[in-house]
Amino acid sequence: MRSYLVVVDESKECTVALRYAARRAAAFGKAVTILAVIPQAEFVQWSGVQATMEEEAKLRAEAMVVQASGTIFEEAGLHPSILVKQGDPVKVINEILKETADLAALVLAAAPNGGPGPLVTHFAGTAGHLPCPLIIVPAGLDEEAVQVPA
Repeated sequence: MRSYLVVVDESKECTVALRYAARRAAAFGKAVTILAVIPQAEFVQWSGVQATMEEEAKLRAEAMVVQASGTIFEEAGLHPSILVKQGDPVKVINEILKETADLAALVLAAAPNGGPGPLVTHFAGTAGHLPCPLIIVPAGLDEEAVQVPA
């Protein structure tokens, strides 16, 4: 089944992207895949400290994914697929785009203030070379504007 890939992080705008993807998936009989990327930890001399930092980052990512899954279930009654990867977010997303043939779209949200954010900036600049459509959802959209026509 084709799915919408939504990248979640600790930003407020990712909730709008999740809501949009969930509603769109429900309306068109598709699925949602949630991706949380754990940034690669900087090298720390003491391996115990580094292991603790990596474990804390993993726990934060897992908590984000659980919350995101709840949002998608509330919005559309869907149970999303979940991916938690470690590394540079752009590289991780590019790998998933190359490996996954059945993506309906990559769904990102632009920040409401300032620049659109690093992922939106990168993928908008390479949209012509992506293997699936890119959907950028403005974070400032209200509940009604996120509705997907049936």
